[in-house]
Amino acid sequence: MSLLSTAIHAVQQAQKACINVQKTLITSVSKEDRSPVTVADFAAQSIVSMILQEYNADISLVGEEDAQLLRENEELKQKVCAVVAHVMPEKTENEILTAIDRGTHEGGSKGTFWVLDPIDGTKGFLRKQQYAIALGLVENGEVTLGILGCPNLPRDLNEPNIDIGSLFFATKGGGSFRWIASGKSTPIYVSQEPFRFCESVEKAHSSHSRAQKIADIVGITDPPIRMDSQCKYALVAQGQAAAYLRLTKGGYVEKIWDHAAGAIIITEAGGMVTDLHGKPLDFSKGRKLSSNKGIIASSGGELHQELVQAYTQTDS
Repeated sequence: MSLLSTAIHAVQQAQKACINVQKTLITSVSKEDRSPVTVADFAAQSIVSMILQEYNADISLVGEEDAQLLRENEELKQKVCAVVAHVMPEKTENEILTAIDRGTHEGGSKGTFWVLDPIDGTKGFLRKQQYAIALGLVENGEVTLGILGCPNLPRDLNEPNIDIGSLFFATKGGGSFRWIASGKSTPIYVSQEPFRFCESVEKAHSSHSRAQKIADIVGITDPPIRMDSQCKYALVAQGQAAAYLRLTKGGYVEKIWDHAAGAIIITEAGGMVTDLHGKPLDFSKGRKLSSNKGIIASSGGELHQELVQAYTQTDS
């Protein structure tokens, strides 16, 4: 199995665990209980980490989680181990925790490492809406591979109840694809039709009012698509939205796992991803995009430059 095939398999196995958690641990009476997404977070990171380690233990992992909380909370640990066991029944408790702890790598400009967000879009996960398992590979500070597993994303937003569940992947210079079945995939490409943009559901993550001002300036008249997680990157990459705006507030600094996979999937589909000032995203600075502020992702060309210029013309 190739590195790409192994990575796709890892994300698919994590998806199985997350779908199981959504079906069994989230109930109408527990909407304020965040424990299901915590279980899924840890389980997904452990599963992906173990599969990738079996392929090549020399490639480090930058992950969102470590296992300290599980070592302090027996009930939570047992729930995580039970979820992992549905997918990888041969693994021991120690192997599961050790795999989670592999995610403490600091990243940087040298060497090769994986970047994982085991559950991107925690609130979407709890709402049983959109979330993603996002896996990227960084080589000497550059993202060279990305996979987005989007279990609740339909193939076409206009047919939300048909063909639900999507997986996207891209490699540097190899294009972007939507996975269909083993050995079968279809290429995806950006488009300016439909001419609309997407943004985060939560106002705390991005300024909705400023995004609307930017849309007005560039002539986007359709209402925005508000969606959790890096699924927004997938929408732009497959031509279902022309742009994704993440207008961060204050001094917030983005984490690399929130953007590595999505960014390469858009660029390999023919689009462009920069920060709000038009600077390329710099994944060489460690676990954060400390040289960048916010995100503008688009179908590229003149539209991207217009979006960057519109950002500078507006205020928060």
